Amino acid sequence: MFNEVLGLGFAILNMIFVLIMYKFFGRTGLFVWVGFATVLANIQVVKLIEIFGLTATLGNAVYGSIFLVTDILNEKYGKKEAKKAVWLGFSSLIMMMIIMQVVLLFEAAPDDFAQQSLATIFGLIPRIALGSMIAYIISQYTDVLIFSFLRKLFPSDGAFWIRNNGSTMLSQLLDTLIFTSIAFIGVYPVDIWISIFISTYVLKFLVSIVGTPFGYMAKRITPMDEK
Repeated sequence: MFNEVLGLGFAILNMIFVLIMYKFFGRTGLFVWVGFATVLANIQVVKLIEIFGLTATLGNAVYGSIFLVTDILNEKYGKKEAKKAVWLGFSSLIMMMIIMQVVLLFEAAPDDFAQQSLATIFGLIPRIALGSMIAYIISQYTDVLIFSFLRKLFPSDGAFWIRNNGSTMLSQLLDTLIFTSIAFIGVYPVDIWISIFISTYVLKFLVSIVGTPFGYMAKRITPMDEK
Protein backbone atom coordinates (compact mmCIF):
# COMPACT_ATOMS: atom_id res chain seq x y z
CA MET A 1 0.00 0.00 0.00
CA PHE A 2 3.04 2.29 0.17
CA ASN A 3 2.85 3.42 -3.46
CA GLU A 4 -0.92 3.93 -3.24
CA VAL A 5 -0.72 6.12 -0.13
CA LEU A 6 2.30 8.02 -1.43
CA GLY A 7 0.58 8.47 -4.79
CA LEU A 8 -2.48 10.07 -3.19
CA GLY A 9 -0.31 12.39 -1.13
CA PHE A 10 1.79 13.24 -4.17
CA ALA A 11 -1.31 14.14 -6.23
CA ILE A 12 -2.58 16.39 -3.43
CA LEU A 13 0.86 18.02 -3.15
CA ASN A 14 0.83 18.89 -6.86
CA MET A 15 -2.62 20.45 -6.56
CA ILE A 16 -1.53 22.48 -3.52
CA PHE A 17 1.44 23.79 -5.52
CA VAL A 18 -0.97 24.84 -8.30
CA LEU A 19 -2.99 26.91 -5.81
CA ILE A 20 0.17 28.45 -4.34
CA MET A 21 1.40 29.46 -7.79
CA TYR A 22 -2.01 30.93 -8.59
CA LYS A 23 -2.37 32.81 -5.30
CA PHE A 24 1.04 34.47 -5.41
CA PHE A 25 1.57 34.87 -9.16
CA GLY A 26 -1.90 34.82 -10.72
CA ARG A 27 -2.25 33.75 -14.34
CA THR A 28 1.52 34.02 -14.80
CA GLY A 29 1.99 31.41 -12.07
CA LEU A 30 -0.42 29.04 -13.83
CA PHE A 31 1.38 29.50 -17.14
CA VAL A 32 4.72 28.79 -15.46
CA TRP A 33 3.26 25.68 -13.85
CA VAL A 34 2.08 24.34 -17.22
CA GLY A 35 5.55 24.68 -18.75
CA PHE A 36 7.26 23.25 -15.67
CA ALA A 37 4.81 20.36 -15.25
CA THR A 38 4.91 19.39 -18.93
CA VAL A 39 8.69 18.98 -18.83
CA LEU A 40 8.67 17.25 -15.43
CA ALA A 41 5.94 14.78 -16.42
CA ASN A 42 7.95 13.66 -19.44
CA ILE A 43 10.97 12.95 -17.25
CA GLN A 44 8.96 11.10 -14.60
CA VAL A 45 7.22 8.92 -17.18
CA VAL A 46 10.36 6.85 -17.84
CA LYS A 47 9.99 5.30 -14.36
CA LEU A 48 7.67 2.30 -13.98
CA ILE A 49 6.00 1.51 -10.66
CA GLU A 50 3.54 -1.04 -9.32
CA ILE A 51 0.31 0.48 -8.02
CA PHE A 52 -3.10 -1.13 -7.38
CA GLY A 53 -1.62 -4.36 -8.72
CA LEU A 54 -0.87 -2.84 -12.12
CA THR A 55 2.26 -1.63 -13.85
CA ALA A 56 2.10 2.15 -14.28
CA THR A 57 4.32 5.04 -15.24
CA LEU A 58 5.03 7.99 -13.00
CA GLY A 59 4.08 11.47 -14.12
CA ASN A 60 0.30 11.06 -13.94
CA ALA A 61 -0.14 13.36 -10.94
CA VAL A 62 1.87 16.27 -12.30
CA TYR A 63 0.47 15.75 -15.80
CA GLY A 64 -3.08 15.66 -14.46
CA SER A 65 -2.48 18.98 -12.74
CA ILE A 66 -1.99 20.58 -16.17
CA PHE A 67 -5.60 19.75 -17.07
CA LEU A 68 -6.73 21.31 -13.80
CA VAL A 69 -4.77 24.46 -14.64
CA THR A 70 -6.23 24.80 -18.15
CA ASP A 71 -9.71 24.27 -16.68
CA ILE A 72 -9.07 27.01 -14.10
CA LEU A 73 -7.87 29.36 -16.83
CA ASN A 74 -10.85 28.49 -19.00
CA GLU A 75 -13.26 28.95 -16.09
CA LYS A 76 -11.92 32.28 -14.83
CA TYR A 77 -10.30 33.91 -17.88
CA GLY A 78 -11.79 32.23 -20.96
CA LYS A 79 -10.89 29.81 -23.73
CA LYS A 80 -8.17 32.04 -25.21
CA GLU A 81 -6.07 31.97 -22.05
CA ALA A 82 -6.50 28.20 -21.73
CA LYS A 83 -5.28 27.71 -25.31
CA LYS A 84 -2.29 29.96 -24.61
CA ALA A 85 -1.33 27.67 -21.72
CA VAL A 86 -1.66 24.61 -23.96
CA TRP A 87 0.77 26.07 -26.49
CA LEU A 88 3.14 27.16 -23.74
CA GLY A 89 3.39 23.60 -22.46
CA PHE A 90 3.80 22.25 -25.99
CA SER A 91 6.64 24.70 -26.72
CA SER A 92 8.36 23.89 -23.42
CA LEU A 93 8.37 20.20 -24.27
CA ILE A 94 9.86 20.75 -27.72
CA MET A 95 12.62 22.98 -26.40
CA MET A 96 13.46 20.58 -23.57
CA MET A 97 13.76 17.70 -26.03
CA ILE A 98 16.05 19.64 -28.39
CA ILE A 99 18.25 21.08 -25.64
CA MET A 100 18.77 17.73 -23.89
CA GLN A 101 19.62 15.94 -27.14
CA VAL A 102 22.34 18.55 -27.74
CA VAL A 103 23.55 18.10 -24.15
CA LEU A 104 24.04 14.37 -24.79
CA LEU A 105 26.23 15.15 -27.81
CA PHE A 106 28.93 16.79 -25.66
CA GLU A 107 31.87 14.50 -24.93
CA ALA A 108 31.98 13.78 -21.21
CA ALA A 109 35.13 14.42 -19.18
CA PRO A 110 37.02 11.34 -17.90
CA ASP A 111 35.80 12.00 -14.35
CA ASP A 112 32.19 12.61 -15.37
CA PHE A 113 29.58 10.41 -13.68
CA ALA A 114 26.34 11.85 -15.12
CA GLN A 115 26.53 11.15 -18.86
CA GLN A 116 25.28 7.58 -18.73
CA SER A 117 22.46 8.46 -16.35
CA LEU A 118 21.40 11.37 -18.54
CA ALA A 119 21.60 9.16 -21.62
CA THR A 120 19.44 6.53 -19.92
CA ILE A 121 16.74 9.08 -19.08
CA PHE A 122 16.86 11.47 -22.01
CA GLY A 123 17.80 8.86 -24.60
CA LEU A 124 14.19 7.69 -24.38
CA ILE A 125 12.86 11.23 -24.51
CA PRO A 126 12.56 11.63 -28.34
CA ARG A 127 10.04 8.77 -28.67
CA ILE A 128 8.32 9.64 -25.41
CA ALA A 129 8.30 13.32 -26.34
CA LEU A 130 6.83 12.56 -29.77
CA GLY A 131 4.03 10.55 -28.22
CA SER A 132 3.57 13.16 -25.52
CA MET A 133 3.51 16.10 -27.95
CA ILE A 134 0.92 14.51 -30.21
CA ALA A 135 -1.19 13.30 -27.29
CA TYR A 136 -0.76 16.58 -25.40
CA ILE A 137 -1.84 18.95 -28.13
CA ILE A 138 -4.81 16.81 -29.21
CA SER A 139 -6.05 16.02 -25.70
CA GLN A 140 -5.53 19.53 -24.30
CA TYR A 141 -7.40 21.14 -27.17
CA THR A 142 -10.12 18.52 -26.75
CA ASP A 143 -10.26 19.35 -23.03
CA VAL A 144 -10.60 23.09 -23.70
CA LEU A 145 -13.33 22.55 -26.30
CA ILE A 146 -15.31 20.05 -24.20
CA PHE A 147 -15.01 22.27 -21.11
CA SER A 148 -16.36 25.25 -23.08
CA PHE A 149 -19.17 23.10 -24.47
CA LEU A 150 -20.12 21.78 -21.03
CA ARG A 151 -19.99 25.32 -19.66
CA LYS A 152 -22.83 26.24 -22.03
CA LEU A 153 -24.85 23.21 -20.92
CA PHE A 154 -24.04 23.50 -17.20
CA PRO A 155 -23.23 27.17 -16.57
CA SER A 156 -23.89 27.33 -12.83
CA ASP A 157 -21.03 27.88 -10.42
CA GLY A 158 -21.81 24.65 -8.60
CA ALA A 159 -21.57 22.64 -11.82
CA PHE A 160 -17.83 23.19 -12.15
CA TRP A 161 -17.27 19.55 -11.17
CA ILE A 162 -19.24 18.45 -14.25
CA ARG A 163 -17.22 20.72 -16.55
CA ASN A 164 -13.92 19.78 -14.93
CA ASN A 165 -14.38 16.03 -14.70
CA GLY A 166 -16.35 15.63 -17.91
CA SER A 167 -13.77 17.41 -20.05
CA THR A 168 -10.74 15.91 -18.29
CA MET A 169 -11.90 12.30 -18.22
CA LEU A 170 -12.79 12.25 -21.91
CA SER A 171 -9.67 14.09 -23.05
CA GLN A 172 -7.44 12.00 -20.78
CA LEU A 173 -8.78 8.79 -22.34
CA LEU A 174 -7.74 10.11 -25.74
CA ASP A 175 -4.41 11.30 -24.34
CA THR A 176 -3.63 7.93 -22.75
CA LEU A 177 -4.44 5.94 -25.87
CA ILE A 178 -2.32 8.12 -28.15
CA PHE A 179 0.63 8.47 -25.78
CA THR A 180 0.98 4.86 -24.65
CA SER A 181 0.60 3.60 -28.23
CA ILE A 182 3.37 5.82 -29.61
CA ALA A 183 5.70 5.67 -26.60
CA PHE A 184 5.46 2.04 -25.51
CA ILE A 185 4.17 -0.28 -28.27
CA GLY A 186 7.19 -2.30 -29.31
CA VAL A 187 9.15 -1.21 -26.22
CA TYR A 188 7.22 -3.43 -23.80
CA PRO A 189 5.30 -6.69 -24.40
CA VAL A 190 1.62 -6.23 -25.32
CA ASP A 191 0.39 -7.35 -21.91
CA ILE A 192 2.61 -4.75 -20.21
CA TRP A 193 1.40 -2.07 -22.65
CA ILE A 194 -2.23 -2.94 -21.87
CA SER A 195 -1.45 -2.79 -18.15
CA ILE A 196 0.24 0.59 -18.58
CA PHE A 197 -2.70 1.91 -20.64
CA ILE A 198 -5.34 0.80 -18.11
CA SER A 199 -3.39 1.87 -15.04
CA THR A 200 -2.39 5.21 -16.58
CA TYR A 201 -5.99 6.10 -17.40
CA VAL A 202 -7.28 4.92 -14.02
CA LEU A 203 -4.66 7.03 -12.25
CA LYS A 204 -5.47 10.07 -14.40
CA PHE A 205 -9.17 9.49 -13.64
CA LEU A 206 -8.40 9.46 -9.91
CA VAL A 207 -6.16 12.54 -10.18
CA SER A 208 -9.02 14.36 -11.90
CA ILE A 209 -11.35 13.55 -9.01
CA VAL A 210 -8.72 14.58 -6.44
CA GLY A 211 -8.16 17.84 -8.31
CA THR A 212 -11.83 18.89 -8.43
CA PRO A 213 -11.98 20.38 -4.87
CA PHE A 214 -8.83 22.34 -5.68
CA GLY A 215 -10.58 23.73 -8.75
CA TYR A 216 -13.34 25.06 -6.50
CA MET A 217 -10.71 26.56 -4.20
CA ALA A 218 -9.04 28.26 -7.16
CA LYS A 219 -12.37 29.78 -8.19
CA ARG A 220 -12.49 31.54 -4.82
CA ILE A 221 -8.89 32.68 -4.81
CA THR A 222 -8.08 36.27 -5.70
CA PRO A 223 -4.44 36.34 -6.81
CA MET A 224 -2.23 38.94 -5.14
CA ASP A 225 -1.59 40.73 -8.43
CA GLU A 226 -5.35 41.18 -9.02
CA LYS A 227 -6.22 42.79 -5.69
